[in-house]
Amino acid sequence: MSTTTIRLPEDLKARVARAAERAGTTSHSFILEAIAEKADQEERRADFNDTADRRYAEIVASGKTIPWNEMRRYLEDRIAGKKAARPAPKKLAR
Repeated sequence: MSTTTIRLPEDLKARVARAAERAGTTSHSFILEAIAEKADQEERRADFNDTADRRYAEIVASGKTIPWNEMRRYLEDRIAGKKAARPAPKKLAR
């Protein structure tokens, strides 16, 4: 474990202390958990963006997509427990 120094404005330091007390932990543990949550959130956001970019590249490469109104109808039927035929991809309108 390494040491990193952060300087907190007094008002933020007081807020962290109060929040940590309400959570039943120390300010140190509260700050570590907050940093870990923020890092996790950013990693998940980056993964989401990477997946979106990859899927968009696949759409561009294939030139095919499914119109939202057809996909929505399909998904709503599936959620309702109905048998639904998967919509067929169509060429993108250019």
